[in-house]
Amino acid sequence: MILCDIGNSNVDIYHDGKIWAISLSEFENYKPKEKVYFISVNDNVTNKLNEKSNYMNIEKYFEFDTIYQGMGIDRIAACCSVKDGIIVDAGSAITVDIMSNSMHLGGYIMPGIAAYEKCYASISPRLSKRVNPNIILDALPQKTEDAISYGIVKSIYMMLEDTCKEKTIYFTGGDGKFFSKFFRNSIYDRSLIFRSMLKTVTEANLEGI
Repeated sequence: MILCDIGNSNVDIYHDGKIWAISLSEFENYKPKEKVYFISVNDNVTNKLNEKSNYMNIEKYFEFDTIYQGMGIDRIAACCSVKDGIIVDAGSAITVDIMSNSMHLGGYIMPGIAAYEKCYASISPRLSKRVNPNIILDALPQKTEDAISYGIVKSIYMMLEDTCKEKTIYFTGGDGKFFSKFFRNSIYDRSLIFRSMLKTVTEANLEGI
């Protein structure tokens, strides 16, 4: 079975237990021989796939208890895999959602690391730096590159720390593994969304349709 989680920058693909990511431009040349079940937050890609008979958008088959308005299907899918805890999907944007007894209590959205980097670069070419993945958060930086990394990573960390407290944090997304190392009670699960998609396809009997 092939599953696709289509975002604004990349496409995550699941095929028989293996997971990998490709860019949107690479996805345009992706020609699977099997039926593909997908979710998407990218309207342009969704409209194109809806015209292809071998692709099925499974968004409408998710059942999710929330009063949140306008919640993206990627967030819904991730939350459906967690009964109690905090779900952090760290991709182009960082989404944070709170689940309690299978009920969604709410959440918020922050810019992802790449968006922060672009923001600094737009201020000055001298601030066009990549985040240092080895940045130390308990010591003040002594050079510009680390100062930028500190400002980005610590601001995200402090928001998550204030939200999560002692709850279990489930990280997913491209930068999920990086952020998970800062929290004692964290779990990095790249398959979080795909487990929910698999469950939905099976329970809705969509195979073969």
